[in-house]
Amino acid sequence: MLDRSSKAPEFDGSDALTDMLRGLRLDGVEYGRCRLSGDWSFHYPAQGQAHFHSVAGQGCWLQSPDGAWSELTAGDAVLVPRGAAHTLASRPGVPPRPFPRRECLSICDSVYAYEEAAEGTPGVCVLFCGTMRFNLDGLHPLLRMMPDLMRAQELMQAEPAIPHLLDAMIAECSLNRVGASGILARLADVMAAQIIRAWVEHGCGNSAGWIAAVRDAKVGRVLAAIHAEPARDWTVAEMAALMGVSRSGFAAKFTAIVGTTPAHYVTEVRMHQARQWILRDRMRISEAGRRLGYESEAAFSRAFKRVIGAAPGRVRADAPRTLEA
Repeated sequence: MLDRSSKAPEFDGSDALTDMLRGLRLDGVEYGRCRLSGDWSFHYPAQGQAHFHSVAGQGCWLQSPDGAWSELTAGDAVLVPRGAAHTLASRPGVPPRPFPRRECLSICDSVYAYEEAAEGTPGVCVLFCGTMRFNLDGLHPLLRMMPDLMRAQELMQAEPAIPHLLDAMIAECSLNRVGASGILARLADVMAAQIIRAWVEHGCGNSAGWIAAVRDAKVGRVLAAIHAEPARDWTVAEMAALMGVSRSGFAAKFTAIVGTTPAHYVTEVRMHQARQWILRDRMRISEAGRRLGYESEAAFSRAFKRVIGAAPGRVRADAPRTLEA
């Protein structure tokens, strides 16, 4: 088993959200610039990757997963953190079609262009689109609590750097330069963290559950520590020491704010970490269990199934379907 020392790990906890976002990364899959005019509509089906869209020039319309339409204007941007189904269109009512990725022109590695409007055409909508993958499991508490859609326009007053990041990404996508995809990935990484931070601090309006826990300095410090070291065999004594209260006082406050017991939350985070190891890193099931301190693969598999809903072997066997969920 892992070390069960009652000594609390060193952790400053000065900004729990910053500490949690420090471990959140986006791996860029591909980025593109689209110039569109007239009537058009593209549907993006649900998938395991995050989507990002920003708008320049003529505005367009967005249909969210619940079917509601909202207008996007120049300078607006949308982050779809869990890859929920959505549609972008010149106006509501235009029959959608899949985005014609095969018709796109490759600019450089992982960067493409799609042109439906000739130079000088009036009323052109310019979309900058990105497909990205979070380094966290899609069912991880940090991602699960996010909304299906996050509009940067509504958060820009809290994060004035967001428009500058958007401009830099659009400019980089327009240039055929060496290393563009790497620079875009780093810019997208920072921009997504800015959007998420602004949403948690100012835009979500949620006074309970995980959001309230992150906003609470003492509970947030504990959450940040758990997320920073998911493989650690956390004890109630260690977590209570981080919060600076007794073990009974810690358990009561944690449960009241987070909505689940400390032990259940730790197990949930650990199993989602294991799911990432098994699916994305192709780690052996026995090795994942060993890293989490389980003495047998059978004990690990039982704990995994309680949280994830399927045994690790089944999750691995269904990997293509799971990753698209």
